[in-house]
This record gives sequence, C-alpha cells and structure tokens, in this order.
Amino acid sequence: MTLQLPQKALSVRQPWAWAIVTGYKPIENRSWRRPNPALGFRGPVCIHAAGGMTRDEYDYAARFMAALGVTCPAPHCLARGGIIGTAIIDDVVRSHPSPWFFGPVGLVLAGVALVPFIRSAGNLGFFSWLQSSGDEQPLPPAKWMLPQAEAGPTIPAQGQLEMFV
Repeated sequence: MTLQLPQKALSVRQPWAWAIVTGYKPIENRSWRRPNPALGFRGPVCIHAAGGMTRDEYDYAARFMAALGVTCPAPHCLARGGIIGTAIIDDVVRSHPSPWFFGPVGLVLAGVALVPFIRSAGNLGFFSWLQSSGDEQPLPPAKWMLPQAEAGPTIPAQGQLEMFV
C-alpha cells in the first residue's frame, strides 16, 4: 500500500518540526507579511524537517520545551533533510493563546501525524516536494550533535609525567 501524502510541504527547523509532528506544538510561527499568497493557504501539508540546525537553535528550543514540560530528543535523534509528518493548516492568525505562539503570524495546525522518513530537499514557504533519489536516510548528525562520552580521568602518556614533577 502506497502512502498518500499532500503534495505541498512546509520546511521547519528541528527540533520544532519534531514538536509539531508529535502533537506538542499546535502552531507554526512565520514572519510572513501581506501580500504573501501563503497567508491564504488552508489544508493538508507535509512537515519537512530542514537540513540545518545549530547548537544555539537546539539549546533554545530544548529549554523552551522543558519549561512547558516537554522533553526534547537529543539532537542526534532528530531526523533532518526530509518529510517526517503531515498536518492540516486550519487557520492563519496574528495572535493566539498558545505558549507556542511567537508571531507575528501563526499557522494553526490540526490532524498532525508522523510518517516514515522520506528524504527530500526543502524550500522556503509552501513548496511542492519531491522524494530525493538515492540515499533514503536522514542527514548525518553534525559533530556537536553526537552524544559526548563520559569524561573519565585522563592518564598522561609515557613521557608526559615529567611535566607534573
């Protein structure tokens, strides 16, 4: 059985994309202004996890989520560079009571669902997505995203002990 997905997608940086498709984040913030035609869009879209995510972006989002009682996955666990879910754009608002609303424009989301990862290039605004040919895996994590090994005692190499005597 082939999964039928909306043709339009919206690229969202991680970990915000994860928060959307898992149902925590009911609104996606945008800085769009009139006459942007996207302000009139309502309907189903795929949620695309953007390829980029900086340490500062991750840290800010993880702290924000923790303040709301949401545990953000570790950065290396967040799929990037493809479709990760779907949602329905129910409304476009300029104010909203949700703590997830930062404005100035909010896309009110409903009917969110996770889908198996599909590698795809992203774009700004709503875009028609295509499955990338070849590699089906999410983008590999950047070095800063990898788990850090427990720091144990450092044992000086032979010949380095003289520095401490």
